[in-house]
Amino acid sequence: FFSAALLRLQKLNMRIEKCYFCSSPCYPGHGTLFVRNDSKQFRFCRSKCHRAFKKKRNPRKVAWTKSYRKTRGKEMVVDSTFEFEKRRNRPVKYNRDLMGKTITAMQKVQSVKERREKQFFENRMVDAKAEKKAQARVELEKNVEMLLPAVAIDQKETVLRNVIDSAKARVAARKRVRQQVSNKKSISDNKAAEVMQEG
Repeated sequence: FFSAALLRLQKLNMRIEKCYFCSSPCYPGHGTLFVRNDSKQFRFCRSKCHRAFKKKRNPRKVAWTKSYRKTRGKEMVVDSTFEFEKRRNRPVKYNRDLMGKTITAMQKVQSVKERREKQFFENRMVDAKAEKKAQARVELEKNVEMLLPAVAIDQKETVLRNVIDSAKARVAARKRVRQQVSNKKSISDNKAAEVMQEG
């Protein structure tokens, strides 16, 4: 959706600015522009960002901004695709072929960027999954009395071990089911490939 809107605006020869506070796109006709006494321009996508700017809030400390996410390592900071987003003020004479090539290049860059962001997120979530498990284990050990009947408080460790073992068994069963499904899928793909080669 975003790339389609971007292409439409490129055809209209309009520029999409970035919000000074949250770094989200400011489309033509949207948002506000604040010009300071020293002629520096600040563009805001919505009144929420403008209000935060007037309150002298630091965007790196406000959780919903891009700069916050980048400083906390939640989004990519260094990547070659960011070079294409830099602002260029060189006037270029219109050329239909050049415009077509530019638009296809923009689409390719966007797809590469999306793929890399997805990979970055998956890599980040690998560590988060392990951390979540550790936190769940600590929580379980703290509040084990809620799982135990009142009689079995003296057998705390054995019950805790049973709970952990049953959780591991459930995870192993899920993995086996996934493995069986993927094996069936690969066998059916191989059969389809053989049929295609014979035909």
